[in-house]
Amino acid sequence: MRLLLDSCVWGPAVKELREAGHDVVCVADWPADPGDEEVLNRSVAETRILVTLDKDFGELVFVMGWPHQGIVRLVGIRARDQGQMILRILAIHGEELRKGAMVVATKDRLRVRLASPSDEV
Repeated sequence: MRLLLDSCVWGPAVKELREAGHDVVCVADWPADPGDEEVLNRSVAETRILVTLDKDFGELVFVMGWPHQGIVRLVGIRARDQGQMILRILAIHGEELRKGAMVVATKDRLRVRLASPSDEV
């Protein structure tokens, strides 16, 4: 899958995701973090699922109606476990994410908010 990792995602997770065959771009590799709106716009323009720890993306998408390509939000996941958690989420909910779902992951559960027909991209 095509992923965009926000700057808050642990760097070594990139290696795990790439080794698993995913196409990964990292905000941390950009010259500067352009802010949430531009990160979300880039994920849409490049058809990438956004992976973040930041709750502000949910507000941009579900309250303000911004388009997106699927979002994974990690909550309370230890840095060293982030790569494996992302791989687990992609294996279980990859199709929903491709259709514009948002998956919120804690160490104990995954919560999926499916895209409504008007949200689909």
